[in-house]
Amino acid sequence: MTKILTITNQKGGVGKTTTCVNLAASLAVTKKRVLMVDMDPQGNATMGSGVDKHHLKNSVYEVLTGDATMEESIIKKAPAGYDLVGSNGDLTAAEVELLQLPRREFRMKMALETIQDQYDFILIDNPPSLNLLTVNALAASSGVIIPMQCEYYALEGISALIGTINKINQRLNPSLKIEGILRTMFDPRMSLTKDVSEHLVEYFGDQVYRTVIPRNVRLAEAPSHGLPALMYDKNSRGAIAYLALAGELIRKIGQDDKQAGKQEQEG
Repeated sequence: MTKILTITNQKGGVGKTTTCVNLAASLAVTKKRVLMVDMDPQGNATMGSGVDKHHLKNSVYEVLTGDATMEESIIKKAPAGYDLVGSNGDLTAAEVELLQLPRREFRMKMALETIQDQYDFILIDNPPSLNLLTVNALAASSGVIIPMQCEYYALEGISALIGTINKINQRLNPSLKIEGILRTMFDPRMSLTKDVSEHLVEYFGDQVYRTVIPRNVRLAEAPSHGLPALMYDKNSRGAIAYLALAGELIRKIGQDDKQAGKQEQEG
């Protein structure tokens, strides 16, 4: 069964795009069929996948407005090793146009339904704000991965984001749940990092991934070369951490599916 995962946080600079690109590449290396959808008009995930956002034949914009199908817009086996639907500045106009379209919150969901059986994982990167693009991603997804830095303001921001996810769950997508919380730019030498990390685990328990993503120069350099860290420097701490995250995600989903099957049998 396809897992559609939105990677989002209303706070910018927490490693959303880095996580989307590197997790997609790591899942692809484990032989999973992966599609990444770039829902951010900045197009950073597109560029970080080795695709020039300025020369897209079709993008997420055309998919959402109905000018192209999802099948027509997928770039097969982007240089980063997975399939991609890219994005660029055209997407800024989509929000206004979506307001005039039927089922405006479900445009991405309807588009993905036509191709999702071709993939094991579909990862959606989002802008750092709650707008109609993010709502489309959340309405289309089964789970949310929340990357966050272990700092004081991040704790405040995550409660607002969880409130948003709960509202989407109640009003638009009853299947939506938090898949996991990912600690990024982790520096164990800082006492605040450790304090916030402990608070997260205390409050969210198993929803916090055991894998942490360290502050890593190679991870920061890789996007400028249009590559995930795994292809830029596979031995870097950042690349190894995202491979570990992919393994943890696959195991966790397997356990959840097994548990759900058991409950179904008992019911």
